[in-house]
Amino acid sequence: MYSPANFATALVMTAFSAVFWGSWANTYKGTKNYAFELFYWDYIVGVVLCSLAFALTLGSRGVVGEPFLANVSAASGADIGYAMVGGFIFNIANLLLVAGIAIAGLAIAFPIAIGIAVIEGVLLSYALQPKGNGAYLAAGVTLATAAIIFDALAYRRLTGAMKVTRKGIVINVVSGLLMGAFAPFVTKSLTAGHPLTPYSVAVFFSLGAFVCCFFINPYLMSHPLLGQPVSFSGFWKAPARDHALGVLGGIVWGFGGCFNFIAAGFVGVAISYAIGQSSPMIAALWGVLVWKEFRGADGKAWGYLGLMFLAYLGAVTMIALAYQS
Repeated sequence: MYSPANFATALVMTAFSAVFWGSWANTYKGTKNYAFELFYWDYIVGVVLCSLAFALTLGSRGVVGEPFLANVSAASGADIGYAMVGGFIFNIANLLLVAGIAIAGLAIAFPIAIGIAVIEGVLLSYALQPKGNGAYLAAGVTLATAAIIFDALAYRRLTGAMKVTRKGIVINVVSGLLMGAFAPFVTKSLTAGHPLTPYSVAVFFSLGAFVCCFFINPYLMSHPLLGQPVSFSGFWKAPARDHALGVLGGIVWGFGGCFNFIAAGFVGVAISYAIGQSSPMIAALWGVLVWKEFRGADGKAWGYLGLMFLAYLGAVTMIALAYQS
């Protein structure tokens, strides 16, 4: 299988994972009146297809480690279960995050949900797999959290004060706790028993998310956290273009997930996860450069954006030093 030859390559892969994770939602913006709960069925298929493609190509060739099918045959059921549970948990967190953004706005959702997820995920993963210098890693996590907060402050300047409901706060807290909880399961699947390769983790992680959809998504379709209930009839009536965009969105996320897991096999989940979860910075870039979300923003909003990018670069630097120290 393919594995990064050095830390620099692994670091680039983690950075690209943040790019992909911060970009997939653009595909949803391109749909027309397509409920997110329906879009998500196409999206999760794309995630599964992408992970399988990686596993059957890069994960099955080369002289490093076990090929995908051989690894799956030899792996323990517990490790497969860890990866699937991680995907199941992630899927719930991802759905709640989208609902939380819709209810409370980006300025509230990201500092709460992603801030909690970064801190919790890195600390738990580092406890299970203590790779890297803890002090530098802590500094990197602090800067990444600060970047997310600056991102939120910039959007708050753009949209003005929002009425924050208890429901919005609770949903985002739960999303953050779940988003941070999946990383330790990935760590276990990469390190316990007969470990899975990163490619096997990606496949079973995506399958866990796929299975989760059959439990969670039907409920959210009939009991949406925001908006009106939707039925499967809307899915079948959607144009092919919207379905294609949904699958493409899943493939984009899948590239991010595969890159992150592959890099994690080299540098450890704590470091890879910390950089990957800086994806809100990439989403902000899309908002500024493509969707023109900051058209007419005042000087303070642009100042917060500048601080956000500086904090993000500082976070990546600190996390890189954590591995090399």
